[in-house]
Amino acid sequence: MLKKWLFGLASLVTLFSFNLTIQADKPHYTITTDATYAPFTFQDKNNKYVGIEQETMKAIADREGFTYTMKPMSFNSAAQLVSNGQADGIIAGMGVTEERKEVYDFSTPYYKTGVAWIVKKDSNIKSLKDLKGQTVALKTGTSASEYGKSLQTKYGFKIKYFNDTDTMYNDVVNGNSAATFEDMPVIQYSIKNGIQLKIMNPKSLGNAGVYAFAVEKGKNKALLASFNKGFATIKKDGTYDKIVKKYLGATQSTFSGSKKDNSSMLGILNSNKSAFLKGLWQTIELTMIAILLASIFGILLGIMGVSEFKLIRGISTTIIYIFRGLPLMVLAFFIYIGLPGVIGIKIPAFTAGIITLILNEGAYTGAFVRGGFEAVEHGQMEAARSLGLTYGKAMRRVIMPQGIRIMVPSFINQFIITLKDTSILSAIGLLELTQTGTLIVARNSQGFRVWAIIALMYLILITLLTWLSNWVERRLK
Repeated sequence: MLKKWLFGLASLVTLFSFNLTIQADKPHYTITTDATYAPFTFQDKNNKYVGIEQETMKAIADREGFTYTMKPMSFNSAAQLVSNGQADGIIAGMGVTEERKEVYDFSTPYYKTGVAWIVKKDSNIKSLKDLKGQTVALKTGTSASEYGKSLQTKYGFKIKYFNDTDTMYNDVVNGNSAATFEDMPVIQYSIKNGIQLKIMNPKSLGNAGVYAFAVEKGKNKALLASFNKGFATIKKDGTYDKIVKKYLGATQSTFSGSKKDNSSMLGILNSNKSAFLKGLWQTIELTMIAILLASIFGILLGIMGVSEFKLIRGISTTIIYIFRGLPLMVLAFFIYIGLPGVIGIKIPAFTAGIITLILNEGAYTGAFVRGGFEAVEHGQMEAARSLGLTYGKAMRRVIMPQGIRIMVPSFINQFIITLKDTSILSAIGLLELTQTGTLIVARNSQGFRVWAIIALMYLILITLLTWLSNWVERRLK
């Protein structure tokens, strides 16, 4: 029996080692995509990324023998990660334009499309001429956006931009914008899912163009060649046409769930509980790590800010000034997208998010910590020094204990701000609560119900954090 068990174990190890060798021999790539672009890429009712692009990429990888990691995020972030070398390719409904050819190398086009212009269902607008003086909503970076902007001078409308499709649609539905421009298959899918919009030019689409897979110009030629070869194969054997038909011909319930799943907050919560829980955990994890490390960083900055040495005080003031002055989203993009292009090292999204929160929240913490120490009666320091204590000992034994009690309410407030600020990190693809909500809405178009659930979850978290902070404050008194 022992020999049989040992022989089985040896066989298993051999097989495992063989599989690892095979996997190691396969090229592996990082591919970015727009996570909210149904029916091309979106999350289905089982919270799996599906769509025309997702299945096309999988079929090509299977045919060509490579593996990949898919990184869903906003279109702009996805494109920038490829252009600065952090990702190998992008498949995200990217239209081929002359401007983009300067930055990217494109594959064989995989989809031919055209742009529709859309208004809300009960709108009185009948033609593009009626948009004069009105506001038009566009999604940044898309071919539809470029087409809409090209008509602005001719028809005299104003433009405002959005980073995700659903928010753009609902801005039109709510009457804040008069119209929007979108690729036909994308708006068709959303209307089928219940979004209250209507297409004004179903038979005369504008800006007919093509979607293609893209890599950084002059780079990843092997990946591009594999994509082209694999696409030719799945096009020839009919696989690609089946994929397109599957998504363009799907009923609402196929990917977004039944009417029961989406017609009430309870139904949405129940059918998406695993996604909500994952997003909730990511938010809690980001918050707790950021609170701990930002507090340490902030206290250090605060102590430096009251140093007896002018140079150290100057360094503290400069750091606080810089990172408190930068908008959180700008800082996140700089660390995640901009910095790797300079230092040549890829920074994971979670790490970039934590660094962003540490620098930003730590700067604010440093400012009120310094203020708390400075708020202690000046006579306290003079008395301590007159008793023979050095400046350092006087700060540690007399000023700091009193200052910490003064700044406790500020710490509580900063903890709550840190929790809320994690939502901004959805812009770099972190799947926390806000990004979770965005992905669900992109699938079921139930913006009000989904965001009401997300808001309630944030309120519960903030309440619990406030209770914990108040308990700590009482213990310190």
